[in-house]
Amino acid sequence: MATKTLDMKPGLLNYIHQYGVRESAILQELREATQEKVGPYSVMQISPEQGQLMAFLIRLMGAKRILEIGTFTGYSTLACAMALPETGCIVTCDISQEWTDMGRTFWEKAGVAHQIDLRICPADETLNNLLAEKDLPSFDMAFIDADKTGYDTYYEQALRLVRPGGVILIDNVLWGGAVADPALKDEDTLAIRKLNEKIHSDQRVEMSLVPIGDGLTLAQRKI
Repeated sequence: MATKTLDMKPGLLNYIHQYGVRESAILQELREATQEKVGPYSVMQISPEQGQLMAFLIRLMGAKRILEIGTFTGYSTLACAMALPETGCIVTCDISQEWTDMGRTFWEKAGVAHQIDLRICPADETLNNLLAEKDLPSFDMAFIDADKTGYDTYYEQALRLVRPGGVILIDNVLWGGAVADPALKDEDTLAIRKLNEKIHSDQRVEMSLVPIGDGLTLAQRKI
């Protein structure tokens, strides 16, 4: 038994990766290629244990339609797409053709590229276009991992796009611990802190902030 979450020291994290994560060869290849090609920007990629949790949730929910806000090099996109049934699809949006092209190579290699609808456009525009469709799309899950100052907008748009009972996942909600330091007041930290406070009291959703990776909030739209 424990009354608090363990500190993730390197040795313990390595143990989790060894015995708690079943990362496929193609996901590992994409993760390592990202680290090699984009260098320090590779910290924008989610961790293997988070990718596995997201895939687990997709299978648990029987999800068929996923919305992703922020693609980067496509690791989370691939993890989600590989968890979908053959009839499933993921709409993912980003503004970088260069980084997403890297992901596309691995999506094709994994045989799931046909299930991924990549839209290169500012995220709020993509989401507004989805909201404007005649038959409003109903997604089972949404994953928000993009510019932090846009998080509140994306959260509100996602709430309208996921079905009742659907889940919104928000990444980086601990922001390296900065959210708990009142002395830190940069634009990104303030945006994340404000959204955390908002979701905590938002009666439209059930919520849980999970200390995995850089913090992941699960918000389920109430039925």
